[in-house]
Amino acid sequence: MKVLAILYNGFNAAVKEPRLLGTVENKLGIDKWLASRGHEFIVSLVSFRWYLEFSFDAEVVITTPFHPGYLTRELMEKAKNLKICITAGVGSDHIDLNAAVDHKIQVLEVTGSNVVSVAEHVVMNILTLVRNFVPAHEMIERGDWQVSDIARNAFDLEGKVVGTIGAGRIGYRVLQRLVPFDCKEHLYYDYAKLPVEREQAIKARRVEDIEEFVSQCDVVTVNAPLHEGTRGLINEKLLSKFKPGAWLVNTARGAICDTDAVAAALKSGQLRGYAGDVWNVQPAPKDHPWRTMKNPLGGGNGMTPHYSGTTLDAQARYAAGTKSILENYFEGREQEPANVIVGHGAWATKAYGQR
Repeated sequence: MKVLAILYNGFNAAVKEPRLLGTVENKLGIDKWLASRGHEFIVSLVSFRWYLEFSFDAEVVITTPFHPGYLTRELMEKAKNLKICITAGVGSDHIDLNAAVDHKIQVLEVTGSNVVSVAEHVVMNILTLVRNFVPAHEMIERGDWQVSDIARNAFDLEGKVVGTIGAGRIGYRVLQRLVPFDCKEHLYYDYAKLPVEREQAIKARRVEDIEEFVSQCDVVTVNAPLHEGTRGLINEKLLSKFKPGAWLVNTARGAICDTDAVAAALKSGQLRGYAGDVWNVQPAPKDHPWRTMKNPLGGGNGMTPHYSGTTLDAQARYAAGTKSILENYFEGREQEPANVIVGHGAWATKAYGQR
């Protein structure tokens, strides 16, 4: 069986650090195992379109969300042997999921493999923005020392209202980790209400209207999948409903936020800060406005490359999960239900919108 993996190039870092499993160099740690079972394993850095020129006949395709290979309907129509797509990680929006349903191509991901990693990253981003950390560090690098220039835009998280768009595996863990900070209130916006005991455990209250939700939050964090209902959700109109000077953190998917609207809101001060690691196109172009946008005081930008869910610990989990999915597929066993996004010609989850 032919298995194709589209991974990213780790260069010298991956050579020196073999735990960088999600790279071309280290091949998710499954290359020898696949060879021992008689499978052909092709690991590529290049696009699906390039590979099509050389006959796209793989039965299995593995991708990651961090440097994704975008699998479109057009490519599926040409990939006659393709039966299953596996996301090594969480988040399969780089695959045309509706086309996968139509072509009866299974789509699976390693659910839960990086939820702790991302939740921790969200908390770090919130504190980085609220405490005005980045400009403070840049000041030290420049050799300057003017405390007032930093302190004028630095706050405590205690007493603030923090809200999550999406209260699933990641959003819930974010609020769980913020309980010791004594925030004024935890809010969540989600199509599904949490059980009362889970709400009480994280001291959270559901707000059903998104405009009302954002208007109450000092900090908004996005922890929802990208689908038709969330693409462009945070646009110019919704940003105008935010509390003036609110902070926004997005480690979900870049396209949930309108790129230009966010940059404009930060520039005007409507947003005090924006942080995250996801972009509407990855890798982000060098001229992407989120690379350099600032608030009126010259700070407020906490953007990084997409790495929140690919710590070394997370890579070990999603590499092991990918191997487990492959083992089940090779042996004809049932997959873990939580990992299945698209089954045999049908949606298997509501995580990508209510179906």
